[in-house]
Amino acid sequence: MRQILLALMLMVGVHTASAQRPLQVRFNQPAPEPGEFQPYGGVDPQWERRSLPIGNGNIGASLFGSVATERLSLNEITLWNGGPGTSKGPAHYWNVNKKSTDALRQIRKAFAAGDSALAAQLTADNMNGVAAYERGAEPEWRFGNYTTLGELRVATGIDACDEGSYSRTLSLDSALARVSFTAGGVRYVRETFCSHPENVLVVRFTASKKGKQNLLLKYVPSMEAKGTTSNVDANELLYVGNLTNNGMKVVVRIAMRHKGGKVVRDGHEGLQVKGADEVEFILTADTDYKMNFDPDFNDPKTYVGVEPMETTASWLKAAKALNYKRLMRRHLADYRPIFTRVSLLLGADANKALTRTELEKATPDRLADYRRGVADPYLEALYYQFGRYLLISSSRAGNLPANLQGLWLANSDAPWHADYHNNINIQMNYWPVMQGGLQECAKPFVDYVRTLVKPGAVTARDYFGARGWTASISANPFGFTAPLRDRDMSWNLSPVAGPWLAAQVYDIYTFSRDKEWLKNEAYPIIKGAALFCQDFLWRKPNGNYTVAPSTSPEHGIVDDGVTFCQAVVRELLTDAVEAANILGVDQAESAQWQDVLRHLPPYRIGRYGQLMEWSRDIDDPKDEHRHVNHLFGLHPGHTVSWTHTPELAKAARVVLEHRGDGATGWSMGWKLNLWARLLDGNHAYKLYGNLLKNGTADNLWDLHPPFQIDGNFGGTAGVTEMLLQSQDGDIHLLPALPDAWADGEVKGLCARGNFVVDITWRGGQLAEARVRSNSGEAGVVRYKGQTLPVDVKQGETLVVTWEKGKLQAEKAR
Repeated sequence: MRQILLALMLMVGVHTASAQRPLQVRFNQPAPEPGEFQPYGGVDPQWERRSLPIGNGNIGASLFGSVATERLSLNEITLWNGGPGTSKGPAHYWNVNKKSTDALRQIRKAFAAGDSALAAQLTADNMNGVAAYERGAEPEWRFGNYTTLGELRVATGIDACDEGSYSRTLSLDSALARVSFTAGGVRYVRETFCSHPENVLVVRFTASKKGKQNLLLKYVPSMEAKGTTSNVDANELLYVGNLTNNGMKVVVRIAMRHKGGKVVRDGHEGLQVKGADEVEFILTADTDYKMNFDPDFNDPKTYVGVEPMETTASWLKAAKALNYKRLMRRHLADYRPIFTRVSLLLGADANKALTRTELEKATPDRLADYRRGVADPYLEALYYQFGRYLLISSSRAGNLPANLQGLWLANSDAPWHADYHNNINIQMNYWPVMQGGLQECAKPFVDYVRTLVKPGAVTARDYFGARGWTASISANPFGFTAPLRDRDMSWNLSPVAGPWLAAQVYDIYTFSRDKEWLKNEAYPIIKGAALFCQDFLWRKPNGNYTVAPSTSPEHGIVDDGVTFCQAVVRELLTDAVEAANILGVDQAESAQWQDVLRHLPPYRIGRYGQLMEWSRDIDDPKDEHRHVNHLFGLHPGHTVSWTHTPELAKAARVVLEHRGDGATGWSMGWKLNLWARLLDGNHAYKLYGNLLKNGTADNLWDLHPPFQIDGNFGGTAGVTEMLLQSQDGDIHLLPALPDAWADGEVKGLCARGNFVVDITWRGGQLAEARVRSNSGEAGVVRYKGQTLPVDVKQGETLVVTWEKGKLQAEKAR
């Protein structure tokens, strides 16, 4: 991945869009004081709806901002239960596949005989796995879960603040959380950020008068671990523990720095200072987890390879060598070049400056007014940029990818264990990564997919008698690719989850055009998934290939060739053929993949004019299910489009009309992208509005409910799709611009072919677009049905305008 990162830095480094106004998530009321730490108490509504998330891809924290006691819920992205380190050892962990190839033949025989009921029963009996998904369902829980690092509590000795003086903000421009209030005539300020360069969390307490900091810090460990907390000295705290489920080692170090005052030692496990002018706490944490692309199935420690006592000591020492200003400077130098690549102004905000009163309006109040129909283009742009902020904060090179909750968790477990769901959720997390100028954040996703390849080869062989690799619906950091124990195949059977992941890996190449990375890292993933598809597909007597058995994830029946699975196979094999041709390799295999593509059944339109979901025309027009899997070819795929397959696009529109404009947060995020691909800007805008009104918490986290971060990323991706698309080989400007955004500008978006695009529009019409080529490839600009060639050299920019109903272009001088 290093090669692609270098290419991507070149791709976006030539353009940095400046943030044109402060972007803040804001609360003007203090959070309630924290009660006892109860990590098994389910979802904490204060955390889920009112905390402010910060992170550096490894360490995360959720800031509450209470006056008397500051509370930070802590996370370390590799802190997971489960895996081969559980007490029954690696054999117990890895031997979770059923040997189902004989059953697969019987299932297809039943389908051939027209006995769908028997096929479904055989699928439920044989296509599930051995491992349980839920905690407590088996004596030794193998699958595991993401878990909390515990909490930081800092008692301040301040009972309450003056009314109206309180402010708690998260600045997206600087990735800095700030709490300020006045009490007793003193202005108190707290600043918190997570530094990626130093891998530390930094919290600073200051006041307008000297000697006002009387602080007691306590670290409350996770109840999932057993360990000890000790004072290294008067200014440093050390926690060393192990998860009880799998023995994973975890270390937390916290250092205190203060100006003035004195340190108090009274036997407590914590850090205390009295009468200080200013206090800083610096926290770092690590586990012994090490990502492994070639795990030894006989080694209980195959995912162990880090000594957290050493890493945390090194990080803390380096951070302590820097004063607060230098820590902040290095943090900003790392974060801002990524975040500020893309700027966005929408609607009326594009033509005026916001007043201080408008900027200081609390986010909960903005949302409340927005739900009552008050237009707020600032909120709409803020939510878009919040998604980019969350991805930077939860996905950085060298770490695991963003999970179902990104990086953040306040309890010992989470809904769906905050795992890696391969049936849309992790894919949606990374929809904004390339188009939104966040290329550095792509590496954890690709690395995660690589961890599935070797274990996925066993799953492909055991269940389907196939070469290559695949994965199932739920995964963890320990190479879990098997289906789970549950017999409900509506959610537990997803044979093309691996190919979907591989197709998304190829999509990264379509943006970067880095052939070395394609050759060395991406193509082996893609080829393995293509071989799996080739072997797994059932060639029926009529010569067609189908995915059997298959399901439309989380919805409906076991079937012979559901549209979703067929669409994923079509996408992946098309990508594999293209990749092989680009690299000049595997021509024999490519010819076989092309033969399969020629014999895939076409998309089918049903009796209501809808794109059919199953092999039979049984769709219910009153069905408003949250999943729209059969529209995969429209988005995120590219085999259905309004430009090239208008009849199929119309059929996809019928499906969306049937399903309605509601549903869970992430589902509205997906529908937003789909309406954008249908070039219906006003309907896409309606979905965006519904997502903000009905699927968003006061802190802008997406609500499934409960909190699930993929909706945030889906919303960000959807806004980009409204303003720029490039999936059909064109650079399509303002393809789904809504009436509500008649004026606006966006800078720094990326298009496939390694282009960077700035767009300004006025009165609902394109004013100017600047298209910079970073690879020198030919392209085509599309706007309002007209096209122009992009024929510029690497590093050159084409300036595109719309004048008197005609698209015009010239090279920038």
